[in-house]
Amino acid sequence: MLDYAITGGSVVDGTGAPARVADVGVRDGRIVTVGRVDEPARQVLDAAGLLVTPGFVDPHTHYDAQLHWDGFATPSVNHGVTSVIGGNCGFTLAPLRSADADYTMRMMARVEGMPLEALQNGADWKWESFADFLDALDGRIGVNAGFLVGHCALRRYVMGEAAVERTATDAEMAAMARVLEEALEAGGLGLSTSRSSTHSDGDGNPVASRVATEQELLELCGLVGRHEGTTLEAIVEGCLKGFTDEETELLARMSAAGRRPVNWNVLNAAAGDDAWVERQLRPSEHARRLGGRVLALTMPVSAEMNMSLGTFCALWLIPGWEEVLRLPPAEKAPRLRDPQVRADMLDRARRSQFAQLAEFGRYRIGDTVAPGNAALEGRLVEEIAAERGLDPFACLVEIAAADDFKTVLWPLPAADSDEDWRFRARLWEHPDVLLGGSDAGAHLDRMLGSPYPTRFLADTLRGRRLVPLERAVELITDVPARVFGLRGRGRVAEGFRADVVVLDPDTVDSGPARRVHDLPGGSMRLTSGSAGVVRVLVNGVEAAVDGAPTGALAGTVLRSGRDTETVATR
Repeated sequence: MLDYAITGGSVVDGTGAPARVADVGVRDGRIVTVGRVDEPARQVLDAAGLLVTPGFVDPHTHYDAQLHWDGFATPSVNHGVTSVIGGNCGFTLAPLRSADADYTMRMMARVEGMPLEALQNGADWKWESFADFLDALDGRIGVNAGFLVGHCALRRYVMGEAAVERTATDAEMAAMARVLEEALEAGGLGLSTSRSSTHSDGDGNPVASRVATEQELLELCGLVGRHEGTTLEAIVEGCLKGFTDEETELLARMSAAGRRPVNWNVLNAAAGDDAWVERQLRPSEHARRLGGRVLALTMPVSAEMNMSLGTFCALWLIPGWEEVLRLPPAEKAPRLRDPQVRADMLDRARRSQFAQLAEFGRYRIGDTVAPGNAALEGRLVEEIAAERGLDPFACLVEIAAADDFKTVLWPLPAADSDEDWRFRARLWEHPDVLLGGSDAGAHLDRMLGSPYPTRFLADTLRGRRLVPLERAVELITDVPARVFGLRGRGRVAEGFRADVVVLDPDTVDSGPARRVHDLPGGSMRLTSGSAGVVRVLVNGVEAAVDGAPTGALAGTVLRSGRDTETVATR
């Protein structure tokens, strides 16, 4: 007898093959039939008129902490995501000495926007080794989750406070290698690192991986290459600014040293950015010459993101802005009302890679506090500024100051024309470009990238229709599964794990972003509901029904070698 049968649906199997009407039979967590199901099943879903696809694979998340209090990785599972990759950007919660838990929590709060209250109240922080960390999640998650080993955690574990102060000695380097080896043997998926100036710890210091020498990094990459089913991930300054020759060389050498793919986040481009794209894909070209492979992650939809003049967000990363924005409201208001201060801030922004963030006329007012601001919610700053005879920045300061700087600001998507998206769709077909980069689990009060699969499919079926449905599904299932070497995942095929999504093609979509206070300690985050996600199966068990988690914890901790295979770089 089958455990589960999905009958009469239109199967889009993840390989790019044409959709076909077929039944899908599941037993013991695997797909055993794709065709006609003749035997009885304990549970049967009539999928006539619906799509049956593989579960979606999100290659860049930061669910490392959230899975300890929310094993369902919401809202990702509501949108059909069945496998997530965590431990990105050099940041993991293990290995960890107990004395460093507070430091790690404050670092994650700063660099990845995880509310400190949630980190303090949502996990017990009793693990030490990477194996301990993975074991703590076994049997407690409703999705499949694999984790890279963070370079910052390695350095802190071995070097303590000196990790952010100096390079490693030979003895410390040997100790890091031993700890990384143990983590990979326990199932770590590889190594992640950051060399980006936007990443500082809770004390304002460069995160530990930024202090490491290139030689240290390359030696660790080489060690990763000795373990089955591993990979590499890196964030460097040029991911946003444009790669320098030195960064191009480093990314390529990382891949060559480890004989493993390296992925980086995120490739943003718009119509006419041919020269920019060529520059950003140079590491990929150079890696091929060295026998490696470098992949750029890019998003198939615009992630919803908000800003604030009152709490840490991307605006703080503009050179010279943090010293003003971090002031208490009573001191911040007069500074921002000074025309010379605003002019200087705008000048600094326009000369930085964050120039578009300072186009304040293109911000829509979100939640407000002051009664006098209530009527402004949903309106564009440029409209309000024109009515008041102010420039947009000055107008925004007055609105935010009245709210004690708690006003929520929603920037309009940049470069959102049909021409821009047609340009991006051509990039999706490049062999060195991978769809993903949601940052799900991070920047919880500021950004919402996790619903990208349902929004992408809605656009594919009923919007711009930039790629055929079968190709769209392939790009978010089998392609990332093969990049990370996920054994038996990414396809609706006999013998594969039963990670399956059943969708209504007429309604599948994401709802609007909304604020909820459901994190440990009552902290706020952004989330969104899904539409048209009828069923999500993880390892053959219903993980979500009609867009809501069932409570079933059938997910697997994805361990290198056991659950992943080595992906060739040539």
